[in-house]
Amino acid sequence: YTRGTVTAFSPFDARADAEALRKAMKGMGTDEETILKILTSRNNAQRQEIAAAFKTLFGRDLVDDLKSELTGKFETLMVSLMRPTYIFDAHALKHAIKGAGTNEKVLTEILASRTPAEVQNIKQVYLREYEANLEDKITGETSGYFQRLLVVLLQANRDPDGRVDEGLVEQDAQVLFRAGELKWGTDEEKFITILGTRSVSHLRRVFDKYMTISGFQIEETIDRETSGDLEKLLLAVVKCVRSVPAYFAETLYYSMKGAGTDDDTLIRVMVSRSEIDLLDIRQEFRKNFAKSLYQMIQKDTSGDYRKALLLLCGGDDE
Repeated sequence: YTRGTVTAFSPFDARADAEALRKAMKGMGTDEETILKILTSRNNAQRQEIAAAFKTLFGRDLVDDLKSELTGKFETLMVSLMRPTYIFDAHALKHAIKGAGTNEKVLTEILASRTPAEVQNIKQVYLREYEANLEDKITGETSGYFQRLLVVLLQANRDPDGRVDEGLVEQDAQVLFRAGELKWGTDEEKFITILGTRSVSHLRRVFDKYMTISGFQIEETIDRETSGDLEKLLLAVVKCVRSVPAYFAETLYYSMKGAGTDDDTLIRVMVSRSEIDLLDIRQEFRKNFAKSLYQMIQKDTSGDYRKALLLLCGGDDE
């Protein structure tokens, strides 16, 4: 993971940072600038050390203090930055399947984009932190083919990348073609099995072959033949197979495009990818949307929230 915009800060002094944060929140008025500058320029491991030092020095919980001193989207962003990396996805999923209504967008985004190793880790953390089985929780809140594809992705049994067998590529492409374009009513099961279990390099070849056989991109067929949550999940899987950074660039673009901003998505993606591939996401964004991620955040947000997001973004791509 060397394509993040946020890296370990050096020279790092957890106690000095803790003291600066306490000072920024003590007494009348809050010095938001200091808070956002420190938290966006330290990596997650360092933020955890700051929280530990904060408790040691002042007997106070840093996250609780942030929650009581800050408000709105800026508060959400700072608290998200403080969440330990290992628990970030499990926490997001927990909240997506909690209470009335399930947030399918969150389930789709996380389960389509994470590697099998990351999914295994999410399941273990979920069980440990929430004493519940993630798969049971998700099956309880979803249904139909959407549910089945989520369950396949949760198994995290995608074939590892290796030598691609052209014969199998041809066979899979033909199966998808017959299941999609050639049949009245789509054979969703075939799509689910192939998209959910084949290796990434194999699937990239299958998509090329599919285009050759059918004259359509696989996305066009999915778009025409399926709908609703299943369609969104199938498309997310296809896009992540093609390029995870391109998928997130598009996710960020649509979180800000048009009237209103989907701040939950904007925050979740900026925070969760900041130490992984945000540099690649920025590159894809610039290439595909004729403007930079930096410019779009600048235009679409305001105040300390904007300042913090721009620092996380880490620069403009003219």
